[in-house]
Amino acid sequence: MPVLDGYRVLDLSIAMAGPLATMRLGDLGADVIKVEPTTGEWQRHVSAGGAAGNEVNASFLSLNRNKRSLAVDLKSDAGKDLLARLVTTADVVLQNYRPGVAARLGVDYDSLKAIKPDLVYVSMSGYGESGPYVARPGQDLLLQAMGGALYSAGSPDAPPQPAPYFLADAITAYSAFEAVLAALLHRERTGEGQLVEVNMLDALVAMQMQELSVRTVGGVRQSRSTQVHAHSYIRAPYGIYRTADDYVALAFADLDVLAEVFEEPALKQWDAERDGFAHRDDISAVVARCLATRTTAEWLEVLGARGVWVGPVYSYDDLLDDPQVRHNGTFVTYDHPTEGTVTTPGFAFRMHATPAAVSRPAPRVGEHTGEVLAGLGLSDAEVEQLADQGVVRR
Repeated sequence: MPVLDGYRVLDLSIAMAGPLATMRLGDLGADVIKVEPTTGEWQRHVSAGGAAGNEVNASFLSLNRNKRSLAVDLKSDAGKDLLARLVTTADVVLQNYRPGVAARLGVDYDSLKAIKPDLVYVSMSGYGESGPYVARPGQDLLLQAMGGALYSAGSPDAPPQPAPYFLADAITAYSAFEAVLAALLHRERTGEGQLVEVNMLDALVAMQMQELSVRTVGGVRQSRSTQVHAHSYIRAPYGIYRTADDYVALAFADLDVLAEVFEEPALKQWDAERDGFAHRDDISAVVARCLATRTTAEWLEVLGARGVWVGPVYSYDDLLDDPQVRHNGTFVTYDHPTEGTVTTPGFAFRMHATPAAVSRPAPRVGEHTGEVLAGLGLSDAEVEQLADQGVVRR
């Protein structure tokens, strides 16, 4: 019998991170019900690489196996009533709506907890549920650019190179998957449900535990080599572009808006969806030339004001000093018996009823051998004998 057989998950999410997390739950046997609009979830209408398929595109297929679909209008009273009835049968609800949308639809945690007190409710976001970046678009490339790692590869004179896959979405999905399992375990033990928050920024930082600790603990700064170390499926413009003084990340920009902002009529000759693949080199060349004329700060302000998905490209130093990172408590600091004060990436999600914490620093070799073996009933003499024989180290 699958490990999650008998558990029901309501998937109210769109795009990649949420659907991938719930798909993993479905892979383990959960009854995942995809609650989507009657017009279909957003991903059904957006085909990466133009792989539209006959009826269901490759993107949607890849993220939604092991699910049943309930197409319902949650803006209607009848739709709300149906969902409320469904919630009474559910163990988990997961959503990644923009801030405020869940509350407007009446599917926020407090509303659903009133229906099912022991519900495990997962809210996914780009940067956190509050803080200075709460309204920013939680898009994969923008998060990768902000995550610091793009300055760990490539040559010093080459643009920072993002991963050629949706790295931030994927790691956020796995963080949510992990959080659901932990919250369900807590519920099995106590009967308590809870709110769980997962955001892309913290998940991406937590994934870089070793690299960021080399910077924060070891004091070693990033240094790019003179040789290139290393999405062709995404329409232009999509990538890291040089500005007059630094770089910016640009994703899924409206070409008509860019044409107006840049005062560049050449961009109006292309339709983003029709021409974004076939003419991506031409489009990118024009965009790159225009972005090079002003500073990063200017473009973040000007393009951001027009709703363009644009963001800064961070080094680890920039990341450590970022106000959203400080607000989230993304890094944790604790004392180590031999290393002193240690700062490392914290936790990819926040469990409100059972929060994660650093209760033990990283152990020295054999530091807890005695207490662990004592828990198995061995005496101090027996442990000492094993240590003398080289079987254990204490």
